[in-house]
Amino acid sequence: MRASLDQKDNILDWIILFFAGLGAGALNALAGGGSFVIFPALMLVGVPPVAANATNTFACLPGYASGAIGFYDAIMANRQRIVLYSIIALVAGYLGAEALLLVSDAQFSTIVPWLMLFAVLAFSFGGQLNSYLVSRSSGSKRAARAGAIGTALLLTAICFYGGFFNAGLGIILLAFLVLAGYKDINGMNGIKLWLSTLVALTAVIRLAIGGSIYWLEGSVALVGATLGGYLAARLSYLIPALYVRRFVIVYGLGLTVYFFWQVYG
Repeated sequence: MRASLDQKDNILDWIILFFAGLGAGALNALAGGGSFVIFPALMLVGVPPVAANATNTFACLPGYASGAIGFYDAIMANRQRIVLYSIIALVAGYLGAEALLLVSDAQFSTIVPWLMLFAVLAFSFGGQLNSYLVSRSSGSKRAARAGAIGTALLLTAICFYGGFFNAGLGIILLAFLVLAGYKDINGMNGIKLWLSTLVALTAVIRLAIGGSIYWLEGSVALVGATLGGYLAARLSYLIPALYVRRFVIVYGLGLTVYFFWQVYG
């Protein structure tokens, strides 16, 4: 297993990763989009693309888990199909990580701009998509008519994506839960975090076995993200979430353009 970059004494790398984690944790607490910060920061300090993606998943895992714990009561109150969804998340997340390990750094680099574009679009229009699905859905009966097999296959595809590339997973899961007939927003957020935890956990296990996680770099970002999430939660009343979302969208689009330029420019 990899533990660190070759230049272990490069303090600047640790500073960059800590503050990237700090910013990512704050963004996740206020509006989401933290992966848009940690993933490119890991690449900036020299972590190869596939390993940067794997390490980003590791750095995000504790935030998912702690959030799911906080929503425990809401999850239990909306636990219909939770066992089936959990099994799908574990299996599909593992398979997504398995697919990631089959891709070379050069191949993954050409995919990154498209993955980033998809994640940014999902983040940008996730609210509108959720509203549309709510307006078109008549609840669990409609979801049942659509077929349990169809929703299971859709969730499998989403969790596979999450195991392969973590960014944007949360908002996509929220859209799925609306489509599946869930109504309670707290329950939806709790289930989203629970499924994200399972996807990230099984992906991290597979990626760790494959030696694709830079543990020290990921741990530095993780510590920063934990602190950033706490500080942002305490100071959230000072910064409107709408402004944070707009910043994330502009930043994410700029980053996506940069990745496209790097690959195709």
